[in-house]
Amino acid sequence: MKIRIGSRGSALALWQANHIRDRLLALEAKDGTRPVAEVEITIIKTTGDRIQDVALSEIGGKGLFTKELEEALYADTIDIAVHSMKDMPSELPPGLSIGAVPVREDARDALVLRLGAALPDGDDPYATLPLGAIVGTSSLRRRSQLLAARPDLEVIPLRGNVDTRLRKLDEGEGGLTAIILACAGLKRLGLSDRISVPLEITSMLPAVGQGALAIESVTDRYDIKHILELLDDPETRNATIAERAFLATLEGNCQVPLAAFATIRGNALHILGLVAAPSGEVVHQDSVTGAVHDAEALGVLLAGRLIGAGADEILREFGMV
Repeated sequence: MKIRIGSRGSALALWQANHIRDRLLALEAKDGTRPVAEVEITIIKTTGDRIQDVALSEIGGKGLFTKELEEALYADTIDIAVHSMKDMPSELPPGLSIGAVPVREDARDALVLRLGAALPDGDDPYATLPLGAIVGTSSLRRRSQLLAARPDLEVIPLRGNVDTRLRKLDEGEGGLTAIILACAGLKRLGLSDRISVPLEITSMLPAVGQGALAIESVTDRYDIKHILELLDDPETRNATIAERAFLATLEGNCQVPLAAFATIRGNALHILGLVAAPSGEVVHQDSVTGAVHDAEALGVLLAGRLIGAGADEILREFGMV
C-alpha cells in the first residue's frame, strides 16, 4: 500500500513527516508482511506559513497551520496529514479525525540564550536575565507566564522558523537577550545544545498538546485507520484528550493565554491547567486527578474549576464567554 503524507515545508514539519514515513515503512503485520510499501510526502504551504510578520494572536490563532492540509485530505490528494498537536483546533472539521497520536517528545519550553551567554546558577531559571531584558516570543501563553515571574522583562513578538528565531537572537536583533522555544522542536532538529535552560512545568506550563504529533485522516478511510492505529500511543492520546477537552471547554485559541499538561501514572491521570491575563498580573491555576478512562471529563472539570475561580473574567476580555 502507498500512503501520501501532507506536510508543511518547514524543517521541523518535514522532520515530523519523515519520522512518520519511517515509522510507516517499518510496520510489520503478524504474517511478516509490510502493510506500507511506499510513502510519498507532499509539501503544502499554509496560511500560517505565508504570514510571518504578524503575531498569530492577531490573525486567528489555531487552524492557520492546518486548514490547507485538511482541504487536501478532503480533495483526496493526500491520505494523512502530520501536524504538531499544539497547532490543532479543539474541534476538527466534519469527516476528519486524529487517527494516531505517537509517543510524546519533551513537552517543556526552553529558555534559549545567545551563544556563549552565561547560564543561571541556582533554581531560578530566569536568574541570568538582567533587569529589563528583552525576550522574544509571539505566544501569549509564554508572555503571560514570563511576566508573572518577571514583570520587569520586555517581551516582544517573534515569528519565523526555528533557525530564523535563533539567528535573530544571536545577532541581537531588537536587543534580544533570550527567546522561548519548545524543547521538542529543538530536540527533533538536533539542536538540543541550544536549550540553555529547560523550563520545568512549574515554571512554564506548556501549550495544549505540546510535544505531541497528531496524524489526521478522513474518518471513513478504514484502510488508513487500521494502519494508523499501529502508530498510536494510548498514554499520549489520553493525556492529549484531557488537555484538548480543557481547551475546547474554554474555547481557547492562540488569542487566549491558557495552558494545560496531563500526566498518567498507572490508571490515574493528573492534569494541570492555567488561564492568565496577557500582562501576567492575574494567573488562575488549578489541577485535578482522576481515572484515565475519564480523560475528557477531567479536562472539562478543570476548565470549569478555573472559570469558577475567576478565569471567566479574562476569557470575557477575549470574547470567549
